[in-house]
Amino acid sequence: MIVLDSIITGKLILLEQWFRLRKGSIVAFSGGIDSSLVLYLARKFQGREMVWGVISNSESLKNSDFVLAQTFCETFDIQLRVIKTNELGDLRYSENPINRCFFCKDHLFKDLQILAKEFPDFIILSGTNYDDLGDYRPGIDAAKENLVQSPLVDCKLTKQDVRTIAQYYNLPNWNKPASPCLSSRIPYNQVVTLDKLRQIEHAEDMLNQLGFDDVRVRHFGNYGKIEVLNSDIEKLNFMHEKINAEMKKIGFKHTEIDQEGLVSGKMNRAIQLTDLRKI
Repeated sequence: MIVLDSIITGKLILLEQWFRLRKGSIVAFSGGIDSSLVLYLARKFQGREMVWGVISNSESLKNSDFVLAQTFCETFDIQLRVIKTNELGDLRYSENPINRCFFCKDHLFKDLQILAKEFPDFIILSGTNYDDLGDYRPGIDAAKENLVQSPLVDCKLTKQDVRTIAQYYNLPNWNKPASPCLSSRIPYNQVVTLDKLRQIEHAEDMLNQLGFDDVRVRHFGNYGKIEVLNSDIEKLNFMHEKINAEMKKIGFKHTEIDQEGLVSGKMNRAIQLTDLRKI
């Protein structure tokens, strides 16, 4: 077990106090490290019967992430409910505006509000961390509108803090690469379809099997653009011919390699300040 420094220890103490001041929790669970830590700590500090993890097995969630989420809850004896949100049926989402994420989270949180009626003393929690406040994340607005609370924000835990505490508790996904929803691979204002989402998922699974653990396949209609860590770009260039052939089988006419490397939220670069003011 790693040793926590005084700053992280202080934040962990604040988190324990945060949870113990509240009776019970319904955690919006994605299987990612942020919501995993929130769910784990809720279970630890509030008790098994006072916590539910809720995951939406939607089209934009990778099946591998869904399986990992189920395994996580089984491992730590956490109650889990699986729901099915239908964001693709909402044109406000599927037409892929720059605030697409708002409508996805709004669907999820409204479903959780219905569940919360079974547990009137429970609060709904998200895995938003303190660093997320510095990026364009419309889902945070949806959380505010639906009175969803964020313990990691309240206690000022950064992404690195989250990973450090998760490692301290030996959570199996403490160093798992970020895995945002599949729709985030499609440029804004290009329609989100089930076929595109499956193509992206199959392409990223193929690249994972070839040894690229942290990867994004951006969907630009008839071609895909691959992002990997800078340390993997040389390997990806070397394997480009083979990968291009596999990508064609999946449905991409050709494939490009992004020589800049993987940058989280790269699609947000297309958003202009004037666009944000219109929302």
